[in-house]
Amino acid sequence: PDGDSSKIVQELQRLVKEDLAVKIIDVNSKSNKLIFSERAAMEEGLKELASNYKVDEVIEGIISGVASFGAFVRFTDNPAVEGLIHISELDHRLIDNPKEIVSVDDIIRAKIIEIKDGKIYLSLKALKEDPWTLAKTKYEEGMEVGGKVYMFNPFGAIIDLGDLQGQIHVSEFGGIEEMKRELVLKKEFIFVVTSVKPEEKRIYLKMKK
Repeated sequence: PDGDSSKIVQELQRLVKEDLAVKIIDVNSKSNKLIFSERAAMEEGLKELASNYKVDEVIEGIISGVASFGAFVRFTDNPAVEGLIHISELDHRLIDNPKEIVSVDDIIRAKIIEIKDGKIYLSLKALKEDPWTLAKTKYEEGMEVGGKVYMFNPFGAIIDLGDLQGQIHVSEFGGIEEMKRELVLKKEFIFVVTSVKPEEKRIYLKMKK
């Protein structure tokens, strides 16, 4: 459309006389044209920056952004480098919102768990003690525990036990609607432990009758 074309021209006009880092992605000798890509050059630059780091290295960074899927971390030793902590790598427990763990401008230490195509993936939980290693010594079948309803899912509810999370299956209530009538988010109830499986990171619960 003409409107889109004019906007592109306007944007390009702003770049006149500006220095740009670009990468040649095609050469057409018949028309004497070179095709450049600024994005490709940027990606090459990111790969070069990422090559200065190694998997298992611990870095210090500042939380530069928080999204529903995780948090972005700008490295303090080189602010041009940014990594991502996926929501599953923020803590050993299930997290509904990354803002429960981190906020923008927080200074954190994280472990590099993967470097791929110039992107650096980090883990916060890798530097935290895993509470599941002590689950068997703290919880046992038949034990009564107090827990707060953390969230619902199609299979039941996640219960916050403090150091760990347990889960109660929807079949305990007959259905989802019945479960939501009996359990209330953020409210505490008394449950009974039915099984503890640290290897699966699971503590199964039922309601105390």
